[in-house]
Amino acid sequence: MACVAVTWARPESTYTDKWDSINVDEILESNRLLKGYVDCLLGKGRCTPDGKALKETLPDALEHECVKCTGKQKSGADKVIRHLVNKRSDLWKELAVKYDPDNIYQARYKDKIDAVKGSA
Repeated sequence: MACVAVTWARPESTYTDKWDSINVDEILESNRLLKGYVDCLLGKGRCTPDGKALKETLPDALEHECVKCTGKQKSGADKVIRHLVNKRSDLWKELAVKYDPDNIYQARYKDKIDAVKGSA
């Protein structure tokens, strides 16, 4: 998903940067942490405050191509997408079923997704 694990909402022109200091690499390197975030996003588990904010913001970020994302959130989203597509396709597929059941975003972002395949 375009902005998995890195976008959070605020009504102004960008999402809040409150969570920008989160170590995305640490989350991606830990199966326990990554699974916790994914379970939160899928409604299968408890959410941390940042996970809850991500869950609330993700649909808007996908719909509007992450235009409200900060630079840090965009780079984090790219890193998360690359990791999920290349190393955790099982989680990528689960998130796609939940957040893109009609393949609207998969089609919209096809070139970006294809570009990260094999570049973990």
